[in-house]
Amino acid sequence: MTDAKLVSFSDDLNPPRERALILSVLIHAALIIASIVMLYPLLWMLSGSVKDQNEIFQSASLIPSSLDFSAYVRGWMGAQVTFGTFVWNSVVIAVLSVIGNVVSCSLAAYAFSRLRFWGRDFWFALMLGTLMLPYHVTLIPQYILFLKLGWVKTMLPLVVPKFLAVDAFFIFLMVQFFRGIPRELDEAAMMDGCSPWRIYWKIMLPLSLPVLATAAIFSFIWTWDDFFGPLIYLSDINTYTVQLGLRSFVDSTGSSDWSSLFAMSSISLIPVFLIFLFFQRLLIDGIATAGLKR
Repeated sequence: MTDAKLVSFSDDLNPPRERALILSVLIHAALIIASIVMLYPLLWMLSGSVKDQNEIFQSASLIPSSLDFSAYVRGWMGAQVTFGTFVWNSVVIAVLSVIGNVVSCSLAAYAFSRLRFWGRDFWFALMLGTLMLPYHVTLIPQYILFLKLGWVKTMLPLVVPKFLAVDAFFIFLMVQFFRGIPRELDEAAMMDGCSPWRIYWKIMLPLSLPVLATAAIFSFIWTWDDFFGPLIYLSDINTYTVQLGLRSFVDSTGSSDWSSLFAMSSISLIPVFLIFLFFQRLLIDGIATAGLKR
């Protein structure tokens, strides 16, 4: 009787397990289909970079009739300057922007989260209010300012503001992370004679590596993908970034070299892909722990 009861009890458990298995299979299948739909444009671009110019828009197939890598050569050497010049300009602007954002925003966040000064809450609220201002609202005043400074047609308008803590999102992110670090560490350091600068450098920064890496990754990706800023301030082809360089492959008369455009677009994705591939753990840790108390 006991064995029969055990068998009956195990049979009662099987239907829920089967339903859970079926539900898991359906969920994974839906996720795979959604992933294919999302990745199809990228795969189509990669396929188009090795297709003949006339074959690109004649077939939606991802498999080219023949492999033609000449588009990579034409795209790299086809403009007035090599595409490597555009890549180098983007790297310079992106790296300087990363350094500027990490240094200036971490200093501002340290002041808001650790130091006491008059009007701190007011200035912090005012800083958060800038998050609601679209970039286009401040575009004209900024352009007039940079024009009077003689910075237009140079990279300075794209780099110098990053050293002045203008990205409120990164400041807010770092403030939330800094607030989770115990204040007892600051008090112990002050008892040992450390100044606020030394506390910032020796304690806060080493403990804040995840959020600093998050700010650096987002800053690099946003700067690398920025099209509007370089379009406004850069007019010399020798200072063009990757995004402006890609635009040069598109001709309004209809004689665009699409295969070269796809080839160089594929190359332009490599730095972003590598950054995310090697630093995704720090990125996830920085976002997940930004608002947690320790």
